[in-house]
Parts: sequence; C-alpha cells; structure tokens
Amino acid sequence: MKLLEQVQMVCLRRRYSPKTVQAYQRWVKEYLQFHRNKAGRWRHPRELGAAELEAFLNHLARQRRVAGSTQNQAVNAIVFLYKHVLADELAEDHLGRFAAERAKRPKVMPTVLSVDEVKRLLDAFDSANSQYGLMARLQYGGGLRRSEVVNMRVMDVDLDRQMLMVRHGKGAKDRASVLPATLIEPLKKQIAQVRTQWERDKAKGAGDAVLPDAVANKQPSAAKRLGWRYLFAARSLTEREDGNGLCRKHANASAYDRAISEAAKRAGLEKKVTSHTLRHSFATHLLESGYDIRTIQELLGHEDLSTTMIYTHVAATGPVGVRSPLDNLSV
Repeated sequence: MKLLEQVQMVCLRRRYSPKTVQAYQRWVKEYLQFHRNKAGRWRHPRELGAAELEAFLNHLARQRRVAGSTQNQAVNAIVFLYKHVLADELAEDHLGRFAAERAKRPKVMPTVLSVDEVKRLLDAFDSANSQYGLMARLQYGGGLRRSEVVNMRVMDVDLDRQMLMVRHGKGAKDRASVLPATLIEPLKKQIAQVRTQWERDKAKGAGDAVLPDAVANKQPSAAKRLGWRYLFAARSLTEREDGNGLCRKHANASAYDRAISEAAKRAGLEKKVTSHTLRHSFATHLLESGYDIRTIQELLGHEDLSTTMIYTHVAATGPVGVRSPLDNLSV
C-alpha cells in the first residue's frame, strides 16, 4: 500500500472528515516533494527528522508566507504521519523536539450582520434559488456550519420538538440545536419535495440514499429509508463512488456559497458575506439578546469556551456597546 493510501486508511479508521483526509494527504505529499526538490530524489519519511520538518515549516512561513492556521494544519498532518501512520516503523521520539519559525495567526474579529442586514440578505434570495434561501435561513436560525447544513438528512429535523440534530459535526461530535418555529412549514414542504424526488429517483434505479460507511456496513437497508435522504439534495444524479449505479448527493456547497454572495449583492450589503457570516450573526444576536455564553457554546458545538468568547468582542453588549465620551459632548 502506498504511503498516501496508508494516511487515508488511518484517517478513516479514526473517523476524520473527508476534508481533513484530503488536507493531510496533500500536506504529506508537499512535505515529501519539498525534500525531493532539495535532495534530487525521493526520501522516505523515516529518513527525515526534526531538522527536515523545521526546514519545511520555515519554508512555509518565510517563502510561502502561509497563514498561521495553514501552518498549524501542516504540522498536524506531518505529526499525524509519524505518530499514527508510521508508528510501528519508527521510534516514538523520532521527531524529537522541533522549533520551527511559526507563522503568527492574527486575531480577526468575525464579520457580523445586524438583524436588519440578515433580513435583507434572506429576502434577497430569488425564486430560482429557493432551496439555497431555505438553507441560509436554517443556517442562521440554528447557528450551523456550512457542512452541517449541506449534510443534514431528513431524519435530523425534529419538527414536533423543534430541534435540529447535528450528526458528526466538527470533531465527529453530535449535538442538538434550535429549529426556528418560522421554518416548520417551509421544512414540511421541503421534506415533501424530497419524498417526491425520491419516488422519481427510485423509478430510475437511483433511490438508495448515500450512507456513511459505518451505517452502510451495519445497516445497508437504511439506504431504502426516506430519513437517510439528504434534506437539501443535488439537482442532478451522479455516479456512485463504487461505480454501482447512480445516486443523488447533497447540494453543492460551492454553489450555496455563490448563492449567498449573489444575494448579498442584491441586498446591497457592503460587508464580505459568506455562509459562516450567518453562524457568526446567530451567536452574536443570541448574546445581545441576553442568552448566557455557555448555552451559545453548546448550540455552536464549540469544545473550548474561549472560541465562543470572541463574540463578546463584537456584540453590542460588549466593548463596542460602550457609549463613546464624544457622544456626551455638545459639538
């Protein structure tokens, strides 16, 4: 088995997300390519140690000037390679200690929309992009990540209890979030559309849902259930990854991003608006409404409270909510 395939297999065993798997494979490849260019030949990772890792990370910081988060991802990928993929071949302290020049990660305040700006944005989705409009409303209303909206299944929507179940969120953790009462009827219509589309797909031999590997292995019959269908599905059928027929995957995340950007332009918003802006706005608006930071942390699925605390810096109840002394002067 090739090295990058080994990286993929170990990542999958540890239930890493597909994006993380791809990123780790890419960084391992770049790490080895960097040293191939220097040595004029391919060198196996066992030939490379702390000094070589330092040289690669310094290259990222100095020559490529990557962001701190990008360099941290590279470090994580390469340490993962040695610690988990090559653990049986190398000594535990093979890398030893390394002191590479680290790219500084700037502290960037999140972009937050006002309540009025959110309303203008959501109202700006045209009828041709009604599915994306509902996705945006659900993302803002539940504080979801883009991937969580895109990957949501029919069974994750509990209309009776007004709850959203987020399964395998960041860090492969499940959590519950709030389902806005104003979205109950639109979601009922969306689920009805999913059912209709499901019947059409079955007639074409493409009715089986795309299942996570663990579910496909233990409960293959789940593919026949409506609950496992994506709530927001792709517009067209595509070939299954195993080559066994057609399937309908989830809505395209990039197309969703473009729809948000186009809606922001139509709404006349000057701020840079992305799908994550809706999540930032959800958290900030809850904080401004008086909800405690721990509750918001749970709804967002943050492991560390310090991650949630950043919203205290942009909420109108925080530092930016202070009345400026200039306003007390008669100018």
